[in-house]
Amino acid sequence: MSVHTAVTAVLGRVRSVLPARADYAVMARNPRRDLLAGLTVAIVALPLALGFGVSSGLGAEAGLATAVVAGALAALFGGSNLQVSGPTGAMTVVLVPIVAEYGPGGVLTVGLMAGVLLVGLALLRAGQYMRYVPAPVVEGFTLGIACVIGLQQIPNALGVEKPEGEKVLIVAWRAFVEFVAFPNWTAIGLSVGVAAVMLAGARWKPTVPFSIGAVIAATLIAQLFHLDAAAPIGDLPSGLPAPSLAFLDASAFGSLLAPAVAVAALAALESLLSATVADGMTVGQRHDPDKELFGQGVANLAAPLFGGVPATAAIARTAVNVRTGASSRLAALTHAAVLAVIVFAAAPLVSKIPLAALAGVLLATAIRMVEVGSLRAMARATRSDAVVLVLTAAATLILDLVYAVIIGLVVAGALALKAVASQARMEQVDFRPDLPGEHSDEEHALLAEHIVAYRIDGPLFFAGAHRFLLELSEVADVKVVILRMTRVTALDATGALVLKDAVEKLNRRGIAVTASGIRPGQRQALDAVGALDLLRLEGREYATTPEAIAGARKYLEQAGLLPRKHHRPHRIRKAAR
Repeated sequence: MSVHTAVTAVLGRVRSVLPARADYAVMARNPRRDLLAGLTVAIVALPLALGFGVSSGLGAEAGLATAVVAGALAALFGGSNLQVSGPTGAMTVVLVPIVAEYGPGGVLTVGLMAGVLLVGLALLRAGQYMRYVPAPVVEGFTLGIACVIGLQQIPNALGVEKPEGEKVLIVAWRAFVEFVAFPNWTAIGLSVGVAAVMLAGARWKPTVPFSIGAVIAATLIAQLFHLDAAAPIGDLPSGLPAPSLAFLDASAFGSLLAPAVAVAALAALESLLSATVADGMTVGQRHDPDKELFGQGVANLAAPLFGGVPATAAIARTAVNVRTGASSRLAALTHAAVLAVIVFAAAPLVSKIPLAALAGVLLATAIRMVEVGSLRAMARATRSDAVVLVLTAAATLILDLVYAVIIGLVVAGALALKAVASQARMEQVDFRPDLPGEHSDEEHALLAEHIVAYRIDGPLFFAGAHRFLLELSEVADVKVVILRMTRVTALDATGALVLKDAVEKLNRRGIAVTASGIRPGQRQALDAVGALDLLRLEGREYATTPEAIAGARKYLEQAGLLPRKHHRPHRIRKAAR
């Protein structure tokens, strides 16, 4: 391939992940509804952006910067008309240990590296593989995230300093012990009050953003009654910082690669999951997964320059956007613009919000993330689904999110292979005169005495091939075995080797093996391991079963194994599945 051809191919791939003019033309169809939806989402997003910024360890200003910068760029370059991006609880869970180990500069570097990885995934067209993530993994992942987010809020909700520790369970327990020793009823009252208002309001009128009202009320109470025990967010800058790469440390790239891969994987997973949810809530909207990955990559490349944390699409904010009537990316752009105005015009007011109030917002958010009906349905579907769900949730809580997804996928894959392998079966068949290749009663008695045919149904691959070998090797009292392969749906190298071993074992016992109906797609694996050579050696591979039967009879005649007379009635036997 020439350099010119390679450059042309790369440019073509880049153009394929960029939004088309039609994606932006949609914004002019119903701007009033999109503007209203964007304003509503901004009101919902403000306390969440502040809270997730604080929880990440970089501060409320980092959460706001992420919501503004990443929210705007992901809307402009993403593959969904309805997606709203910014800081999220799932990402915060990943960032906390990174902050503890590498500091704020490490988090910003990880975000930049994750952006590069996401752009690379988009160019490699990796978005299509999201469809292979099983629903129990997603549900278990979401449940685990909700638990982690809730536990992360315990220190602020109880009004104590965040204790030392990396594991969220240990940190939450230490915070509780400190609260018991020195109780702060003001903080716990504000956090529980905000959470209660949000949860009750969501049941009463789901479309009304009760979170902002609850936070405002908590702030007013803390200011009017001079509640010093309710620690505020603290000073915020009046505007976004100038873009800078001063945080970069090239020597740290090697040690930060693994966290960057984890952040990129989570951003891809959560963003594509959110886009899929948004598509399901509407009619006529379909996202482009590769363009969405590209948009998230661009957003994460830019957010660290302004001091923002890594971003993903936010399922809760996207759902609010859809429910309030958004139809284009103008709504997500409006959300980012409104938050930018708040950053520039209302920073002094925002700085007075109690941390306990933000903890209440996130506690309510964590509770609302848990869909009890979906969890119950998954748990009742099959035992395998329940196992995958519980393992993924437990791994999310005990280990980390990326390991949780990997464990969930591995376990789900293993159980799926077991289920598929169990579908493979070998059935001993009879020869019926009403089928092609019909035979007389005397021939039927002859075939029943000397020849047995097995029809193999389903996949013959590593997960279940050895069971096939054991079953076939136990054949007795026959001279010829016919393997009918027309219904074999999949065959890998392991299956081919097992088939070869079975043929060799039967041959050593003096039993000839013939095969019929081998598909073209199965020949490569059989030929690679030498199984076809065994069958071709004596001309024992046939296109159809009648030809295989005729070949078996010819072999018996030539070997002098035919009895002179046999009038035994034809027996129909079924091998155990």
